[in-house]
Amino acid sequence: MLFPSFTFLVFLPLVFLAYWYVFGRNVEWQNAFILVASYVFYGWWDWRFLGLLVLSSMGDLFIGRAIENSTGQRQRKAWLVFSLMVNLGMLGVFKYFNFFMDGLHDLLLTVGLQPHLPTLRVLLPVGISFYTFQSLSYTIDVYRGQLKATRDPIAFMAFVSFFPQLVAGPIERATHLLPQFQAPRSFDMAAARDGLRQMLWGFFKKIVIADSCSPIVDKIFSGDVTTTPGITLFFGAFFFAFQIYGDFSGYSDIAIGCARLFGLQLNRNFNYPYFSRSISEFWRRWHISLSTWFRDYVYMPLGGWRTQWGRLRNILITFTTSGFWHGANWTFLTWGALHGAYYVPEILRDGKARRDDPELRDLPRIIITFMLVLVAWVFFRSSSLSTAGAYLYNMVGHMDRHPGALVKWMYRPEMGWILFMVVVEWIARRQQHALEALPRVNGVRWAIYLFLALVILLYVDMETEHGFIYFQF
Repeated sequence: MLFPSFTFLVFLPLVFLAYWYVFGRNVEWQNAFILVASYVFYGWWDWRFLGLLVLSSMGDLFIGRAIENSTGQRQRKAWLVFSLMVNLGMLGVFKYFNFFMDGLHDLLLTVGLQPHLPTLRVLLPVGISFYTFQSLSYTIDVYRGQLKATRDPIAFMAFVSFFPQLVAGPIERATHLLPQFQAPRSFDMAAARDGLRQMLWGFFKKIVIADSCSPIVDKIFSGDVTTTPGITLFFGAFFFAFQIYGDFSGYSDIAIGCARLFGLQLNRNFNYPYFSRSISEFWRRWHISLSTWFRDYVYMPLGGWRTQWGRLRNILITFTTSGFWHGANWTFLTWGALHGAYYVPEILRDGKARRDDPELRDLPRIIITFMLVLVAWVFFRSSSLSTAGAYLYNMVGHMDRHPGALVKWMYRPEMGWILFMVVVEWIARRQQHALEALPRVNGVRWAIYLFLALVILLYVDMETEHGFIYFQF
């Protein structure tokens, strides 16, 4: 079930009303209902994949108890390894099996063999990378002693499958979200209103920014890059940068705002990343739930981060692994490794991410960082390394410096909406989301709501299914 769909438009109010007005006096019934609603939401794509979601949830629920009840460190570690094998094993089979089989096939061909290796012809379950990481964080935190194993299976399964963030995050930690499912909840009108505002801005970014950029990006990246003017290739990458930002941060805004309707607080996932002044700051602002997950569960356990060499090694490993998390393709590995390489100069000069808010005087650094990110996005979007290389080579080598070529792109309506979004988010860069601090005058606030709603209605296409980019991960 997609957020920008008629089905969800009916589903959400029904779930909201039943959650508060039918089950609102009992937290156990609320959790049971939200679990059923989440399974309906997920099963709307393909009910057969519900078994994987249940397996991941029930497996880690059992393993968490086993870790806590273990008497020795060796036994505790064995249960943790089992949890890793179950969750990463599911990812390996559904997401990476064919990738490794193809690699082994090519390797055997180079030594003169004619292999006949098996491949799987199955669809990738939607959101599997997200909910397996979310469930896995529970067993790791129980193993570390940061969390007590829960004895409430309904609350735990609702935590893993909570429908607003199930398929594309934020990736929630059990230490943050699980206690919220175990505690009584009451309706908060102020939180619900702010949640609706955040959802409105999320729908704007998804429908008006991401979905309008999508056909431009698809046309340019699917064309012959060797004959396409460099300025066109540049704007193909430029529009993809804002497509993926509008798509993914828009999803996060909708998910976080939707959760607030149910009295639950999700972690922030985006903090205006294109205003970053360095790559380290970019990763403090982009997909925060994933970058902190890799920091806490991959980078820190690798050790050696106290020395410069250790930091260099572990940063490169972590970013490359992060790239591989996104998909079984060398382009994703390269994208991750490239961001790791971007990080190296900051480590060598012992630079630290800026914690203050960006200002106009930071514009040169912001542009440089954005251009570095844009180059990496070419690898992320391309189907192969050779295609990405040809794209970048021709983008630079065939750049049309005639002013008319630039003006043609700058006057596209998509550029106007991107500029509008950038200005609004720049003004709101100190807020949790773009519509958090609106003018107090009711007439002005409602004029803004009405304007955004009308623009969304103008651009929305209910007949065509516009999935979210991160559903494929």
